[in-house]
Amino acid sequence: DVQLQASGGGLVQPGGSLRLSCAASGFAFGMYSMSWFCEFPGNERDWISTINPDSSAIYEEAMKGRFTISRDNAKSTVYLEMKALEPEDTAVYYCAMSLARGQGTQVTVSS
Repeated sequence: DVQLQASGGGLVQPGGSLRLSCAASGFAFGMYSMSWFCEFPGNERDWISTINPDSSAIYEEAMKGRFTISRDNAKSTVYLEMKALEPEDTAVYYCAMSLARGQGTQVTVSS
């Protein structure tokens, strides 16, 4: 079974940083593009970024510069580095690929 498990969320102050991880299993990780999404309170969802098997990446324009996606194919893990976090970034963050969407991790930005 394809499994995607995000972790690394938590409570962070405005201006702070977090690094999210998404551990994958059940498929040939190195052959698939991986993406991060977020789901805001009220269920609005936004695509954040996609990283290809060769580690080339694209970003939603508003996220570009503050968020960085990366991957470690040896560990079957995709990461999302987030900096300069704002209260508006509060959401559940999850990773996904063409076959599945993972469980999310809550990020709360608040003082």
